[in-house]
Amino acid sequence: MAGPTRYDGIAAWYDDEVRSGPAAGVTAVAVATTAELLGPGPGRCLDLGCGTGVALPTLTAQGWDVVGIDVSLDQLRVARERVGPETELRQADAASLPFPDGTFDAVVAVLVHTDLDDVGAAYREAARVLRPGGRFVHVGTHPCFCAPGVERRDGSPHRLHAGYRARGWREDGPGFGAGIRPRVGVNHVPLAGLLQAVLEAGIAVDAVVEPGDEDYPTLLAVAGWQRLARMRD
Repeated sequence: MAGPTRYDGIAAWYDDEVRSGPAAGVTAVAVATTAELLGPGPGRCLDLGCGTGVALPTLTAQGWDVVGIDVSLDQLRVARERVGPETELRQADAASLPFPDGTFDAVVAVLVHTDLDDVGAAYREAARVLRPGGRFVHVGTHPCFCAPGVERRDGSPHRLHAGYRARGWREDGPGFGAGIRPRVGVNHVPLAGLLQAVLEAGIAVDAVVEPGDEDYPTLLAVAGWQRLARMRD
């Protein structure tokens, strides 16, 4: 997951950006898509990289007993201001979760994969803490159409620049715009790498969705259920 300094100190600004600023529309669609693919509780649900808690109220309203984890204490501080004391929030790294195997009935990862240092490791941990048959939902920016090398242009076809296959952290690029990414960077994972991370974690995929009606989708959602116990060394 993103190092603490990437969001610590800007969590309040980030929260405004994703709730009421330029990114609010994308956030709303992402949370609604997560809710649709997850379905109602009851059960225990882990919000992996919960940030400032944008998805927590919706998950709770669906009947889930939600636990939110994030590595940024500043983000968790803002999240705590918006959720009740019954919602557990913990500082933790997505690649090393402090929970026993099979703890959760569901895990969601909402707009977080581009902040993870190692998506594969994080999603293997997600599968580990899921009970067999537990639900997994990923909703994130589309690796093909919302990436560092994609110059998105309103009213015109987007322009593709070189670098789609180059995995790893970027600090700038034609697709960065003027919002969140120039401040925190982005870990670009091509489409095949993202899907492979889900499959190799042991998730049996039953839904792949490109939400919204844009010709070039901003979001990609992948959902399924835990089918494999974590392989031991």
